[in-house]
Amino acid sequence: MPHLALPVLTAALRAHGVEVIQRDLNLETYDAILTRAYLEQSIDRLNARYPRGHRRGRPVPERVQWAWAEGPKLAAQVEAAKAVFRSPAFYDGERSRAAFLVIAQALELVSLPYFPAQFDLLSYQPALPVDSSRHLLQAVRDPGRNMLLDIFRRGIIPDIVRERPDIVGISIPTRGQMPAAMTLAYLIKQAGLDCHITVGGPHVSMLREQIPQTPGLFKLIDSAVVFDGEVPLLRLAGALDGDGNLSDVPNLIYKLGDQVRVNPVTHAGSSGLGRSAADRMPDFDGLPLDRYLAPDLVLPLITAHGCYHGRCAFCNVGYGTGEGFHALPVDQVFEQIMTLQKKHDVRHIFFADEAIPPRTLRLLSAKLAEQGSPVAWCGCARLEPGLSEQLLGSMAAGGCRMLLFGLETASERVIRHMIKGTRRETMSQVLHASAQAGIWNHTFFFFGFPTETMQDAQETVNFLYAHQDSVHSASPGVFVLERFSPVHVDPTKFGVRRVIDEPDQDLAIYFDYELEAGLDENMARTLVEGLLGALPTKRYGQYYLHDVNRFLYASHLHAQGQPFPLWLADEAVTSVEGQEG
Repeated sequence: MPHLALPVLTAALRAHGVEVIQRDLNLETYDAILTRAYLEQSIDRLNARYPRGHRRGRPVPERVQWAWAEGPKLAAQVEAAKAVFRSPAFYDGERSRAAFLVIAQALELVSLPYFPAQFDLLSYQPALPVDSSRHLLQAVRDPGRNMLLDIFRRGIIPDIVRERPDIVGISIPTRGQMPAAMTLAYLIKQAGLDCHITVGGPHVSMLREQIPQTPGLFKLIDSAVVFDGEVPLLRLAGALDGDGNLSDVPNLIYKLGDQVRVNPVTHAGSSGLGRSAADRMPDFDGLPLDRYLAPDLVLPLITAHGCYHGRCAFCNVGYGTGEGFHALPVDQVFEQIMTLQKKHDVRHIFFADEAIPPRTLRLLSAKLAEQGSPVAWCGCARLEPGLSEQLLGSMAAGGCRMLLFGLETASERVIRHMIKGTRRETMSQVLHASAQAGIWNHTFFFFGFPTETMQDAQETVNFLYAHQDSVHSASPGVFVLERFSPVHVDPTKFGVRRVIDEPDQDLAIYFDYELEAGLDENMARTLVEGLLGALPTKRYGQYYLHDVNRFLYASHLHAQGQPFPLWLADEAVTSVEGQEG
């Protein structure tokens, strides 16, 4: 599934006559390395690093010996495995499981020459930490441990050289995207192209106070856009096409001479173009929508900006700005769904909201049901009274196949302490009603929120087992103290004695901390590992890898009239026809 940022920005720029070429380097990178040719090259790289006949008495790592033995077979199988993930065979449990194992092992193989860097199906873990500008600047130049250098040199860089764009905009939605973004910027600079490189996205917005203090980054980039990018990018294009004066471009951080300048921030609602600039129909044209590793196209949309609750102490929604909640008109969301359905023949919509309000769920479900439920859809929702049994039934009739709930904890005391705004009784009612309506329930929860005790954690575990008939998948985790969250802004209020801000971690968005009381991070991690270790084995783990896989699996089982497997129960063996095997 593509990330929504590029299609939204593309739509805004194209609407004002700006020529845009959009590329999804997440997709392109996986597509490039999951090929027979690349795996064979990886084996050659391993042979160069560990010559088989010249080990000089040094032991060869066990995984390298594994790669020598299994690498040729994986290289021969990897492209067929990709084809399985892009076809209806994905829903055949045994075939897609075999394909998944090939792909996972292929990613381990291609990573080995760059150890300790690691690619997997969810992320790229670089060899050096990304929360240090010193390490980041070092990593982008290191061909021995940065595998993205070779991939981008062969792929995107020749295309950029050929197109000779005036601006290259790089979206960085998460911390994990930082190495790729800065590697690309470095290579563009190395190519000597006369273009302006700007970065943006949520991760950049979270670092808006740090970027001006790290001038070394401006050896790689020319500017950074914080918060809403539609208007700033349009103004940036105009400025660069005119006198080159960047002082009037809102939300821009840039270097002028020896000084880093920070322009005033303007949010979408006060941009002069109104909210319509941010609410515009996303434009996916130009993205290779048939090349994602999924059997059916899934496209993202939003129904709102921000979170209508917006008070959870662990969450940094709005990144410390206090920006309010803004819901799109339901008619507009419905129109976007129908337009995408007709244009791209999309049958699955993933709403990327923080949490969809009950009113939107009610009105949108009714409209979709009136049209015969043309798409299956999923999204995040809160476990609150507004999600009544009647509403959940209406949502299922309108195409809702999966809901993602922020359960977080089942301890009433911790719920109040983290200002979650939920109640255990209501959580129970919503989960049961949602499961009864035929909706796949996915829950997020974590251990280690400040002051949480072992008894509090046990209440969460007990709640999950008491509701094992209503939970189909879950993502347990450990509390992280994130920049601009209420806990970060006012740590003592929530029981944090000290936030540890290491000087070398000048690009950090997550922090170590010391607690006044409660489970520390190590104990919380031990609880997660213990819980995961006690789970029944899922034969078809490929369906639980990430949200898109779960969503498609739930939609498929619903279409086949098959019951959803339960997270805390053994999984039945199913084939593409949905028959027990």
